[in-house]
Amino acid sequence: MKIFWTISFGILFIVSLLGTFWPHTTQVITGAPAYPADIAWMLTATGLVLLMTPGLSYFYGGMVSSKNIISTMLQSFIAMGVISIFWVVVGFSLAFGESVGGFFGNPFTYFMFNGVGSETHPTLSPTIPLMLFAMFQLKFAIITPALITGSFAERVRFSSYLLFIVLFSIFIYAPLAHMTWHPDGILRKMGVLDFAGGTVVHMSAGFAALAGAIILGRRKIHLNNEKHHPANVPYVLLGTGLLWFGWFGFNAGSALGANALAVLAFATTNTASAAAAIAWVFFDAMRGKKPSALGAAVGAVVGLVAVTPAAGFVTIGQSIFIGTVASLVSNLAVNWKSKSTIDDTLDVFPCHGLGGIVGMFFTGVFANEVGLIYGTTNTFMVHIAALIGVSIFSLGGSFLLYKITDLIIPLRVSEEQELIGLDLSQHGEGVLTYPETNQMINKHIHQTVLQ
Repeated sequence: MKIFWTISFGILFIVSLLGTFWPHTTQVITGAPAYPADIAWMLTATGLVLLMTPGLSYFYGGMVSSKNIISTMLQSFIAMGVISIFWVVVGFSLAFGESVGGFFGNPFTYFMFNGVGSETHPTLSPTIPLMLFAMFQLKFAIITPALITGSFAERVRFSSYLLFIVLFSIFIYAPLAHMTWHPDGILRKMGVLDFAGGTVVHMSAGFAALAGAIILGRRKIHLNNEKHHPANVPYVLLGTGLLWFGWFGFNAGSALGANALAVLAFATTNTASAAAAIAWVFFDAMRGKKPSALGAAVGAVVGLVAVTPAAGFVTIGQSIFIGTVASLVSNLAVNWKSKSTIDDTLDVFPCHGLGGIVGMFFTGVFANEVGLIYGTTNTFMVHIAALIGVSIFSLGGSFLLYKITDLIIPLRVSEEQELIGLDLSQHGEGVLTYPETNQMINKHIHQTVLQ
């Protein structure tokens, strides 16, 4: 395993040297002068979106068992470091560089952020500096692989996770971002409307999560039908609050300016989340369950997910409907999944994958002037086709990437490491909460667990 860390550090060191001596030119294409108000709002929105990733770490960290809190939270935090460097080197170029057939960007267009400066770009960022646009998009690229971690929580090897998120960002996320948001992207040219990431973020993460849960297999407690108890529900509520707050930057920031469209996205985002939160609680209570804090938190996030692709295209009233329906669909899916053999630890696919699908579906139905309810079918049919295509691409591509990762570094930790928890076995942090494993620890701790 030391070889992996040596290679990883070597790559970072080479990138550091390359960054020192790589010539940085000014933008070749420039647009009109930037608007100060738009710059101020987009700086704020960029910070809000970044806050979502620590929020996600609390959201996920509170749901896992106490012996896996640190490892689960770190998986989100480390994405901020790994994906930030990847994005500067080649990620932004793959997503928003000169289009190659409408499927991905030329990796050399903005390699090492060359040509990414303080000037506006006529198509990507007409009123803000291209560098600000690039940094805003970076925050989306960070949280997407972090979302996946909930599906294989409590059993994934940290080093293999790092390798996977880089491969996922190169071969799944960046192409989807290009196809959907680049002016020459194939999905955008088809007429697909994805305001802030229903396909690019939530469907890609959701289907990658489903593939991960299947590839890594079931946890021991899942095989034994043992009850899973969240370690810290207040953490989940804190994470939900941070996510809800940060999501205003996620959706309203996708207007790329301080304008009326941002205000609409802000309002629909809040309303859909509110509707989904109470719908989840009411639906649970209607079926004889006690209204729970965990249910309210998960429902709120499902509403945020579902309204993401539609935020700037629908009315506030329609956002209530989207949030309510998405909450119902995800609630039913979570209950179905709990009776299946699929061990998606934190229900990433039922919440993010299906939430994104519901959001994209209803964007095709309700999108202002071009939706199905306005008498036109083109946008709706294009969205159905995109849903099928993105699902196959994300699920199949992720399966392949997991297999490749597993060939290089085994994805799953050993049985002993899973038993004592990833906090201790992967990071040497945390406390042992299961005294009955002390004898096993004494035997293996120096041989296998902490190596």
